[in-house]
Amino acid sequence: MNNLCYTPEEVIEFNLSKAESKVSFRLYKMIIFGIMAGAFIAIGAATSSTAAHSVANVGLSRLVAGAIFPVGLMLITFMGGELFTGNCLTAMGAMDKRFSWGMVVKDLVIIWISNLVGALLVVALTYYSGNLDYSAGLLGAYSIKVALGKCSISFAKGITSGIMCNILVCAAILLATAAKAIAGKVWAIFFPIMAFVVGGFEHCVANMFYIPIGMLAANNDTYVAKAAEAYGITADQLSALSIQGFILNQIPVTIGNILGGIIFVGLPCYLVHKKWK
Repeated sequence: MNNLCYTPEEVIEFNLSKAESKVSFRLYKMIIFGIMAGAFIAIGAATSSTAAHSVANVGLSRLVAGAIFPVGLMLITFMGGELFTGNCLTAMGAMDKRFSWGMVVKDLVIIWISNLVGALLVVALTYYSGNLDYSAGLLGAYSIKVALGKCSISFAKGITSGIMCNILVCAAILLATAAKAIAGKVWAIFFPIMAFVVGGFEHCVANMFYIPIGMLAANNDTYVAKAAEAYGITADQLSALSIQGFILNQIPVTIGNILGGIIFVGLPCYLVHKKWK
């Protein structure tokens, strides 16, 4: 251990202890923490879209969005919240036989549903606040475009992109745990989360905002007209923005996020950094 950060072994041991408390939360606490996390991620998504919507260059647009989006995980880290993608790391506790895999599944199911509730709350607040009116409705059109892109992603791409996303999200969580000072935790979160946004990888909780806000925007004539003008989006394409489209995105992305967190981060970190007796 040094003055700036904890060792990888200490980080994993802390995560194992934290996992025990997470899966043992009372139901109401799981739900409240889950709603908070879903809302915080949605706020990061909403504000990053606002910042990036009028930037024409794709790479620069993603860079701008990536500079804002990390605020969601920062809010969760410093104010509290249980995020589905991050909670995939609780699987390390089951690997260590501290609790059952059934408790991991129960935790992830409750948190996923609670994250959805929190995200949808922010969707409603964002839409009815008039936020999508920016740039004469271009932000509303941009929201439609983003949602369409996510609803049209293939099953295989959803899984692989979800894996890439949660490698970076879980890495950010472990790096933030390693840092001792708040400033260190901020930077530890910022760069991996920025990388996943710039890479355009799929995050199931963020998509709980992006797709529903696009669905609402598709019912606004001003935003639809602007989407046709700016992006050439037709009325026939808008039919993909539906509950079915949302589900078809969530299934592969959620699977990918689980694999990324448990298999690609949790398992190797547990095997190499666990303090074996």
